[in-house]
Amino acid sequence: MAASCALNGAKGSTRVSVETRERVLAAAERLRYRPNATARALTYQRTNAIGFVANIANEEPNLYFLEVFNGVVRGATEAHQTTCIFPLSGWEEAPKRIPALCDGRADGLVVLAPYLEDDSTTWIPPHTPMVTIHAGRLLRAEVNVEADDEAGGYAIARHMLGLGYRRILCMGGPVNVKGADRRVDGFLRAHAEAGVEIASDHVIRTWFTFEGGRQAMGEWLQRHRGQPLPEAVCCGSDDIAFGCIDALEGCGLSVPRDISIAGFDDTLMARTLRMTTVRQPLLEMGRRAVEVLMQLIEAQRRGETYQGPRDIVMPVEMVHRRTVPGPRSGPLIIP
Repeated sequence: MAASCALNGAKGSTRVSVETRERVLAAAERLRYRPNATARALTYQRTNAIGFVANIANEEPNLYFLEVFNGVVRGATEAHQTTCIFPLSGWEEAPKRIPALCDGRADGLVVLAPYLEDDSTTWIPPHTPMVTIHAGRLLRAEVNVEADDEAGGYAIARHMLGLGYRRILCMGGPVNVKGADRRVDGFLRAHAEAGVEIASDHVIRTWFTFEGGRQAMGEWLQRHRGQPLPEAVCCGSDDIAFGCIDALEGCGLSVPRDISIAGFDDTLMARTLRMTTVRQPLLEMGRRAVEVLMQLIEAQRRGETYQGPRDIVMPVEMVHRRTVPGPRSGPLIIP
């Protein structure tokens, strides 16, 4: 009991003298003693670990995931927490997998971009605090951190229209995904305000992946062979934009010589290729999610109710680079 008091600095009925404390600490140093984290977790009802849940079913490198995860790790480090990664092979397994993770191995979870088709979320354990980032829908009493998607879609479309583009193809993200829908809504609002009509086949929806962009653009070009090429493509993510560029170049078209393109995210690859895009504060979103999660964990520990906002929307910024130089002097025909 005296050793425990000396090592843990406990404040209770047990008291040890300065001399005894120094002898215990010296012995611990000599024996290279280290406290057992599992035993401490049982005592304090805290693991000082947070879980990061994400879908890794896609085989492509996910730069969006990496940049958000970097922010989560930084936030956890600042809060003196360990970060555990809990990968999913698809969101359809979330109702079974996530409750299994809430078994005491982590004090709370940060869940990245959950895409749940079922509105029923009664399976979410109430005893483990959870913060989502870019959730498709607001889950049970959780906190969601996201970017201002509608403003981003509006800003990039308005910028293109302001440069003189009139035939802009929108390559948006999946239908019924909140962030993707809002980005397309922003694109449409910018055109409505400018009085520019959008052709019925100029709004396409695909997955937030390179392959999604490549396939959707390839199929669109195939259907429209011999017709005028759009002046620009406004994409729902950087990965979609990279896939579009690959499909365009596969048809002998060059970006930005023949057609302009813009993404959404401002990932490392977009910065490297100097691509025009909408910058999401990805790193800061990860850090903010951890900050809020720690508040939820502490409120639960105290038996209090979290009083902060449930939906945290962070601002975005349009970044103009080389891939949107301005419209061509004349139209090209799709080969």
